[in-house]
Amino acid sequence: ADQAEKAFQKQETIFVGRKRVLGQKIKSNDLRFWKNIGLGFKTPMSAIEGTYVDKKCPFTGNVSIRGRLLRGIVHATKMKRTITIRRDYLHFIPKYGRYEKRHKQLS
Repeated sequence: ADQAEKAFQKQETIFVGRKRVLGQKIKSNDLRFWKNIGLGFKTPMSAIEGTYVDKKCPFTGNVSIRGRLLRGIVHATKMKRTITIRRDYLHFIPKYGRYEKRHKQLS
């Protein structure tokens, strides 16, 4: 893993201090945790073969995909590993029989 952070970067599910037996080679696939998240999403090759460590990644981290899938516009990417999504929608006003524009932001 790329050690650019102050804390040592490692995946939670991989034990780094495993004792090695002489003469045996360790495969790079054995030192990488990744999973199939389901819902028709394929695991990208960068998650399988890459070296990045991200605990917020649904493929290599501890985040579960649950509930419904949200659709919106990316509003901000200022936070590290997190984005803010803006969802526009119409709200009906019965008195006037018209709609007004509203929005919600979530990250």
